[in-house]
Amino acid sequence: MAAAPEFHLPLAAADLLRDGGPGRYVVQEVLAARDLPPALAAFRAASRARGALAVLEHFDCVYSVLHHFQTAGTAVKEDALELMMHVVSHHSNELPAILSDSGLSHADRAAHLNALKMNCYLLTGLMDAFEMETCKNSCLEADPGRKNRKNHAKTSGSLWEEEREPLLRLLTQLLQLDLRQLWGGLVVEEEFVSLMTGSCYRILENPSIGLQRYRLTREAVTHLLAAALVHCDRMFSATLKITQMLQHFEHVAPVFAQAVSLWAKEYGLKSLVGELLREIGQKCPQDLAREASGVKGYATFISELAEQIPTLVLSNMSVLLPHLDGESYTMRNAILAAMAEVLVQVLNGDQLEEAARGTRDKFLDMLQAHVCDVHSFVRSRVLQLFTRIVQCKALPLTHFQAVVSLAVGRLKDKSVLVVKNAVQLLAAFLSNNPFSSKLSWTDLDEPLKKEVQKLKEMRDRSRPTAVAPVIAPEEEWEAMLPEVRAATQQLFQPLQEGEEEVLEVEETVEKTVEQITGLLKKLNYKSAARLTQKALCRFQGKEPFMGPAEGNEEATILGVLKRLYTGSCPGENSEDPPHDNSSDKTEVVQEEQPQTELVKQEMLVHYLQDAYNFSVKITEALNLISKMMYENSVSVVQEAIEFFVTVSQFGVPQALLGVRRMLPLIWSKEPGIKEAVLNAYRQLYLNPSKESERAKAQALVHSLPLIMVDASLGTIQCLEEIISEFVQKDEIKPAVTQLLWERFTEKSPCSSLERHAAVMLLGMMARGKPEIIGTNLDILVTMGLSEKACVDYRLPQEVCNVISKLASNPKPALEKNSAPFRLPQNHMLFGCLSETVSKGFAQPSSHWIPFMEAAVTLIYQLAEGAEEICADILHVCSQQALEKLQEADEQKADAGDSPRRDSDGSGSLSTFLLLHLVALVGQVALQQVAYLEVSVSAELRRRRLLKEEKTKKQSDISTKKQRPQSTGNETTMEEELGLVGATADDTEAELIRSICETELLDGKHLLSAFVPLVLKICNNPGLHSDSALSAAAALTLGKLCMISSEFCESHLRLLFTMMEKSPLPDVRSNLIIAAGDLAIRFPNLVEPWTSHLYARLQDPCPSVRQTAGLVMAHLILKDMVKVKGQVSEMATLLIDPEEAIVAVAQNFFGELANKGNAVYNLLPDIISHLSDPNSGTEEESFHTIMRHLFSYITKDKQTESLVEKLCQRFRTARTERQYRDLSHCLALLPVSERGLHKLQDNYDCFADKLQDPAVYNCFQTVLARFRRAGVKPETKALAEELEQKLSASHNRGLDSTETCQDGSQTPMPAPAKRKPIGSSRRRPLSPANSDNDFATPPSRILRNHKRAQKRPPRKKAIITFSSDEENNSEDELLTELREEETPTKTTPITRSSARRRR
Repeated sequence: MAAAPEFHLPLAAADLLRDGGPGRYVVQEVLAARDLPPALAAFRAASRARGALAVLEHFDCVYSVLHHFQTAGTAVKEDALELMMHVVSHHSNELPAILSDSGLSHADRAAHLNALKMNCYLLTGLMDAFEMETCKNSCLEADPGRKNRKNHAKTSGSLWEEEREPLLRLLTQLLQLDLRQLWGGLVVEEEFVSLMTGSCYRILENPSIGLQRYRLTREAVTHLLAAALVHCDRMFSATLKITQMLQHFEHVAPVFAQAVSLWAKEYGLKSLVGELLREIGQKCPQDLAREASGVKGYATFISELAEQIPTLVLSNMSVLLPHLDGESYTMRNAILAAMAEVLVQVLNGDQLEEAARGTRDKFLDMLQAHVCDVHSFVRSRVLQLFTRIVQCKALPLTHFQAVVSLAVGRLKDKSVLVVKNAVQLLAAFLSNNPFSSKLSWTDLDEPLKKEVQKLKEMRDRSRPTAVAPVIAPEEEWEAMLPEVRAATQQLFQPLQEGEEEVLEVEETVEKTVEQITGLLKKLNYKSAARLTQKALCRFQGKEPFMGPAEGNEEATILGVLKRLYTGSCPGENSEDPPHDNSSDKTEVVQEEQPQTELVKQEMLVHYLQDAYNFSVKITEALNLISKMMYENSVSVVQEAIEFFVTVSQFGVPQALLGVRRMLPLIWSKEPGIKEAVLNAYRQLYLNPSKESERAKAQALVHSLPLIMVDASLGTIQCLEEIISEFVQKDEIKPAVTQLLWERFTEKSPCSSLERHAAVMLLGMMARGKPEIIGTNLDILVTMGLSEKACVDYRLPQEVCNVISKLASNPKPALEKNSAPFRLPQNHMLFGCLSETVSKGFAQPSSHWIPFMEAAVTLIYQLAEGAEEICADILHVCSQQALEKLQEADEQKADAGDSPRRDSDGSGSLSTFLLLHLVALVGQVALQQVAYLEVSVSAELRRRRLLKEEKTKKQSDISTKKQRPQSTGNETTMEEELGLVGATADDTEAELIRSICETELLDGKHLLSAFVPLVLKICNNPGLHSDSALSAAAALTLGKLCMISSEFCESHLRLLFTMMEKSPLPDVRSNLIIAAGDLAIRFPNLVEPWTSHLYARLQDPCPSVRQTAGLVMAHLILKDMVKVKGQVSEMATLLIDPEEAIVAVAQNFFGELANKGNAVYNLLPDIISHLSDPNSGTEEESFHTIMRHLFSYITKDKQTESLVEKLCQRFRTARTERQYRDLSHCLALLPVSERGLHKLQDNYDCFADKLQDPAVYNCFQTVLARFRRAGVKPETKALAEELEQKLSASHNRGLDSTETCQDGSQTPMPAPAKRKPIGSSRRRPLSPANSDNDFATPPSRILRNHKRAQKRPPRKKAIITFSSDEENNSEDELLTELREEETPTKTTPITRSSARRRR
């Protein structure tokens, strides 16, 4: 054993096969794979006899296993691992006794050292081999096509997965021994420690080490490395290795963060934290910006380390700060996250020292600065960090307002992620605000003003004492002390004789005190000091002349003088000392008390001011966030909805606007948004913090009607959809329904508005469950249509709407052939409705017409023989009107005043009666048409289908009985039946159409009697001054036109003339709506008048423009009107001063963008019209419109095509304004590489226009955006080349401005104009467009002039507009157009309705 060679740990396994020199161990023979099992058995037997030293003779055996590891059997490898683990474990148990043996010989020590190194080398070699095989197999497991290898991996790696953790614990136990004895008391060999730690690092390289099932393995690795650090002083090498692994293996960052935290806490290795952070901090920021993989590892390590040991990270934070200015946003995020953790866990609370408070403020300032970071991920991350800080209540009040302001500012950020996190931060501020649970700035304003006034008064009261500031006696004494000291020092010098005689001490202490004080006040310090010296001798031991028995006489005299001057001597006024003491104390208390109250008041005002400012900021945020509810990002919309739920819970009054604004999102196609709205209303209204069901129901019934206050019809419909969803899911309890019925029947006391809201809510719930209304129909009729309820007709109107839910709920599909739900003609409901309508006809109520419309609609929906009931109502009401007319005429005849105004006496009739009559006629006419087209048509079809089904059943039965007949007859019968079904629809539609065309308005029908009255009111607008009557007559005319195409055609001229010329906005709005309905019912008749519909988009009245925008949007989206050449009128609504009109236009183009390439196809037309100098569109307005429209161009091919077309359009542009407009449009496009090639190819089109700085800047913007997107080197060269050409053309244009200007005014030759047309037609995405689409059209006046030259005058549509100043003097009573002015264009438009197609 003494002659055994020394084992040196090799750098590579093959080194052991080569002779390393004398005295070194060399592997003698590598055994063949088949010889390994018996060799391992021999090793095992030897280890039982000799223990760990057996390896000295059997090393080659296990080395051969390592050599053949790839080809050796699993059993052999596992047997070798188990054997080596047993040997090392046995050696580890023996070593403590061996190391403590002082008599150990040199040979034995060398043998154990060799055995230790050999055993550890073999064991770690096997560990590394198994680990590499496991890594390889884990990669194979991820490949679904390698099933056999996957199964093999599970079997071969099973033992290793079980034994890995015990092996690591064994090595840890070994390293914890004092192994230096084996090396002669020196340090443990570095290669040996590297051998042990290398296995740990290799295990950590496995990507799966982070899984939860390997938690014990990670802990074992951590403790093994800790043992190496503590016992073998491996700090430097560990720092380098960890840093390298963080750079190359991203998955190890959380593992090392946890390990370093454990080492610092349990092993005291705190300096390692500083070394690691310093090593990372010294990395070059430019290198980190290029190496994304390394940065991620460092960033994760820093942020997770800060979470676990924030105190140590804080002490080393300075080394990381340079990376805040680096280019890597990932590192910035990590360092800022570490700061946030430090703020939350360390620098939190009010008990911080001054230095800690300063550090906290610096960190907060850095975080606030990076809220405006150039990278959106950093801005987003900082907002997340502030959210955590606020939630942990770690944000000081001094920074509260600043961070809130920053969050509100980020709501306008371009990044969706930033906006989302800004909303979350504001929600966190609300939930954790230190002010109040109710944050209404209107509620805080009054208390703030009150307390500010109170503070002002308190300051005014305390001001008189402070006006003349009194210097304290102590301050005066300090000022005069040098002179007093100098005078006192002169006492010990020789004195003059006369002075000794003058100064005599008085008989009493009090008089002496007065004498000395007087001398001091007279600034006679020397005499005062001398008198004090004598008084000390005479009144020794008496106050205030008491001093130390032995001591400095000068100091004693000065002390007495100070006490006398400052008034601190109690013997100064000894006549009533108790009284004086108490008065002094009272004065002090009285002085301190106002100061304390003042401080408290200042704090209160400061608190209220902060609360008020916070509430104002939240209110500002509400307006911004409410606009986000219609963003394209689903996550932003969801955050906005959640924010308003939070705001509502804090009682901010403006929150109700947001809660109402989210209602239309219930129709969203995104299930996530729809569910978010439902959850929001569920939290706000269905889950109040009440105990009993009754209390919850009362809370719901009280809060929901607040949304309906002044709500539009659309808002009510949205709320109805939500409530019906809740009812269908049984989320609204029966207690709510019961309470609503109690309010309606007035069993529960409530106001009229609350009763009205209860009826509306019952109607909304009935949409989900119609039986809610059906079972209580009698109660609704008797209570809702009673005389008491008909005071203002609003409640009866809502009752009619509620009952109509019985008709609007369709039957299930299985019952589609069953008869529709209708009530008999003599039902009490219709009797009550007829009576209420008739009684109210003669009463001047503004709510009667809406009630009448609801009542007539309900009659036609539910009644059998509805036309008879309405005819009776119309007859009764018209009879009342005639009676009133006769009464008026008789009264005038009796008074001797004959009705001269109108021969028929209509002028004597009350205006409101005429208004009621006209409105009733219009509603009956419209509902009659709807009844025929919908209800009667559906009933005819239902009966036909039943008849056909019955016939088919009979034919099937007869076919079975007559089976011998040929199948040809069956086929013929089925074809005949099919033919009957196909032609029957046309027959039924023709029947309905003939009734409308020939019967409803002929002389026999009741409606025809009222047509002359309606036409007279419409034809003579100056005859009746009442605007409501004119509006009702116009609307009735539109409804009558819906009946018959013949009647419509003959009165369209009157309808459009009124639409143009009427000075009443209500009349124009009503006629626009009527024209929109007519465009759908009779499209061929209305099509020639389309331009007049577009003209109303420029109406001076905002309400008319909004109505026109809604109607035109509806018609365009349904393809019922032409858009080419006129859609630019819709685009101009995007710059309307009214926000509601802008919203209409935005919604229209948003819906249009969903229809394929619709916006792309219309853009040429819009650009051509709006860039026309005669269009009147300002340049800034043009930019606003284009910004919105170009946001819908998202496809690369569309962008490329537009780039080419816009470039070629430069050739036909005539003015500098058009050049600028075209270049601005180019700047709005996200130009791709192919788009850049298009710019290069068409460079000649715009080269001569680059002298204009605006045009040049737009092209520079295009290139700058292109470069920011990140480009390939070859494309970058193309961009640089184009930029050089742009710059050259621009500079050349500046040098020869006059030449360029002359050239720009020269028209291009014809061939240059034709060339782009051919090229643009080859574009695959724009078959309908050519370059002529971009040509600037002539002005409207010029076009009309040209058309007048081409066509005969009788075919030209000339409408006199109210805007034509020269025609303003037309007679207002004669508004009908002349016959030759009627448009004659009758281009057919295909109807979208299935009924019309048939």
